[in-house]
Amino acid sequence: MTFPADATVSDAGEFGLIEALRGIFEQGDQVLVGPGDDAAVLRVRTGHVVVSTDLMVEGRHFRRDWVSAADVGHRAAAQNLSDINAMGGQATSLTIGLAAPADLPAEWALDFARGFAEECALVGASVVGGDLSRADQIVIAVTVLGACTVAPVVRSGARPGDVLALCGRQGWAAGGMAVLGRGFRSPRVLVEAYRRPEPPYDAGPVAADAGATAMIDVSDGLLADAGHIATASGVAMDVHRDAFELAEPLQAVGAALNADPLQFILGGGDDHALLATFPEGSVPDGWLVIGTVTEGAGVTVDGEEYDGPTGWTHF
Repeated sequence: MTFPADATVSDAGEFGLIEALRGIFEQGDQVLVGPGDDAAVLRVRTGHVVVSTDLMVEGRHFRRDWVSAADVGHRAAAQNLSDINAMGGQATSLTIGLAAPADLPAEWALDFARGFAEECALVGASVVGGDLSRADQIVIAVTVLGACTVAPVVRSGARPGDVLALCGRQGWAAGGMAVLGRGFRSPRVLVEAYRRPEPPYDAGPVAADAGATAMIDVSDGLLADAGHIATASGVAMDVHRDAFELAEPLQAVGAALNADPLQFILGGGDDHALLATFPEGSVPDGWLVIGTVTEGAGVTVDGEEYDGPTGWTHF
């Protein structure tokens, strides 16, 4: 189904828009009943079912003058798929709730859906349902379901003597947001990292198989999320500055803003890298050891309390 180029979501109508959106989302083999009924019906073969929900609110989590509709779709999908990855699982199915102003262009909603579907295709997940409603601003609510074939890796399993390791790009999205916040569009590689994160989707199950004792995806900030593991596990963590290589684009933004570029790595989120603890000697290939786990509480950097930004908070 197509709409005139200037059609709004109000012009398209709730059910007309739903029908158009249904055509964008392909269904996988695990889907017995997909979009269009009162609820989806999914086939679960083996292992554990894992579920997560996230919200994105216009003006709080994204700005339409900074990112395209397709970018918002990629970001909304990535943050949810990454949560399943952080449990050591593989995402299989998602639902989307979209609330939007009546004058939102219908093409924005379709482009959002296309970006969302493209990101889901990277892991073979299907959008199996959702809901539409009217609101004063765009609000996106996503629920994702997945499966773990081994025991899920939770936040509370880190032990003294473990090492802290990172997998995936870290700090680039924060650098991109800092650039956009100053009204610039370069370095472009950082802006694109903010607009479309690249989570290491294969790394979660690999870490679980390798014996990761705790794991989280870096969505709020590396130090903040390390703190979540430390608190849940009842341990202390020390992050080592010299473990990180400061990429040239981060150095350029740090110089332009008169800021320490390491702050983007330590306090930045939205790249959705994975942070995990492992027994020493069992860290898989592709992971970077960035610190240690000891007895105690809290997170330090090179043995000292960090006085820079540690991450995002909602309130």
